[in-house]
Amino acid sequence: MELKWLLCVTLLALGILAVQAHDMDEDNDADDVVDIEDDLDDGIEEVEESKSETSSPPPVPKVTYRPPVPTGEVYFAESFDKGTLDGWILSRAKKDDTDDEIAKYDGKWEVQDMKETKLPGDKGLVMVTRAKHHAISSKLSKPFVFDTKPLIIQYEVNFQNGIECGGAYVKLLSKTPELNLDQFHDKTPYTIMFGPDKCGEDYKLHFIFRHKNPKTGKYEEKHAKRPDADLKTYFTDKKTHLYTLVLNPDNSFEILVDQTVVNSGNLLNDMSPPVNPPREIEDPNDQKPEDWDERPKIPDPDAVKPDDWDEDAPAKIADENAVKPEGWLDDEPEYVADPDAEKPEDWDEDMDGEWEAPQIANPKCETAPGCGTWQRPMIDNPNYKGKWKPPMIDNVNYQGIWKPRKIPNPDFFEDLEPFKMTPFSAVGLELWSMTSDIFFDNFIICTERAVADDWASDGWGLKKAADGAAEPGVVGQMMAAAEERPWLWVVYILTVALPVFLVVLFCCSGKKQPSAAEYKKTDAPQPDVMDDEKEEEKDKGEKEEEEEEEDANEEKLGSDADLESASQEEEEEEEEEDRKPASEEEETVNRSPRNRKPRKD
Repeated sequence: MELKWLLCVTLLALGILAVQAHDMDEDNDADDVVDIEDDLDDGIEEVEESKSETSSPPPVPKVTYRPPVPTGEVYFAESFDKGTLDGWILSRAKKDDTDDEIAKYDGKWEVQDMKETKLPGDKGLVMVTRAKHHAISSKLSKPFVFDTKPLIIQYEVNFQNGIECGGAYVKLLSKTPELNLDQFHDKTPYTIMFGPDKCGEDYKLHFIFRHKNPKTGKYEEKHAKRPDADLKTYFTDKKTHLYTLVLNPDNSFEILVDQTVVNSGNLLNDMSPPVNPPREIEDPNDQKPEDWDERPKIPDPDAVKPDDWDEDAPAKIADENAVKPEGWLDDEPEYVADPDAEKPEDWDEDMDGEWEAPQIANPKCETAPGCGTWQRPMIDNPNYKGKWKPPMIDNVNYQGIWKPRKIPNPDFFEDLEPFKMTPFSAVGLELWSMTSDIFFDNFIICTERAVADDWASDGWGLKKAADGAAEPGVVGQMMAAAEERPWLWVVYILTVALPVFLVVLFCCSGKKQPSAAEYKKTDAPQPDVMDDEKEEEKDKGEKEEEEEEEDANEEKLGSDADLESASQEEEEEEEEEDRKPASEEEETVNRSPRNRKPRKD
């Protein structure tokens, strides 16, 4: 009982602390320390002091940044950690078919640290301006030729200010004699376009490649199917995300975000429009015959409208059984002019016309069933049938839906190796965005997955580790919240103390049982022995009752048998008596002890 009272007093004191801390926090938001010296005893003060000492967050582990270094052969690798745009070329081109004021690629690029970086020294390429055309590109160490090795392109993006409408995709510029990075623009031929893009609520992750028609030599864009994954978080969380495209010589592809596959497929089956055209097409010169009947059902030509069919009957009629409710105010209008309305002072009757007060619901109608001219309610007309139409029957001349005949496709070709695309020799960013400060970092183009993974581990992996180390855990977040709102400490304590109190209450509130030593002192049987004895006595009593019942049944059966034998003997005796002479009967009667008089003592 002493423990229960102690817990109750403690919880009561904590409740008082919660109320006072919450009130003081509302009165003065700047004052986050609650003075409880005059309200609680020394024990509660010690609890609060220990909580305040443990509330300080643990030291954040330090993550040291080192520029990533490729661990194998690469065609392109850029980490921007030199702090310059060496090797990158800013475009001076103009967009075609655009006003001169906005046609220039005059958007600004800079190498900067991220705004909220956790890795000092880790720099990246930043698209600084907004609502401008941006174009920048760089040469590969050598052109990439699609042969027997995979293609892996990987880079990082951080939408530091979120993103309203714009892209952060990269273009792999085709190797052509006309390629001039100084004039890089939207019409510059590319082999692959890959990366995130967003406008409105449409979140995309592009993978587009330009396929060359082997018959005509023209290029056509092929778009990968949209991923099933929800991409919104990658655009809105303001974190650095790693985008990876893997193309394999067997025509398979994978798209990964943060090293997790979000889309995959095959260049032959999962692109739109398909790489290979159909073998047959509809004959453009084929025309449907004039007598071709596509109607599966037709009106019955032999049907006749019934004589009693009234097409003029209305769908609704007045209910003749309706009665006007009592108290209906026929002379009162449903709406009346607002008596409290006043004409505005600036009302000009020459310009605005004659002023009229606004109409309001007639207050007299509020207590009446209705106002105005009463009309009978309308009900469905039971005789309404509508316009008569003949029933529909199967068309015996139905020929199905006509389709043009198929003919061989004159433009058909079959490219079973779409992976063998046009070689590319440069990487470029040609973008327009309504949001500034888009951060790019750690570009790599290679053929080995392990090289790309090592590059990601040394770049994006460090960013992720630094962010994770800087972000407090659940306990840290709870402590930080309690520092801002001291009354949360009481909530935390109650959350732990209340279950403990209930456990103690239920476990310790039962009847106290005597110990084994007390039983030994008094030689009284212990509970388990007493229970066994009771059970044995109960079983013994049940057995005795069963035996008594069996004996009673046997006695009953025996008595019944004796009665039957006695009755048989009496019958035999009666028969013998009937056979004896009457004299003998009298003698027997006289000698019978029943006729003798009792002897007087």
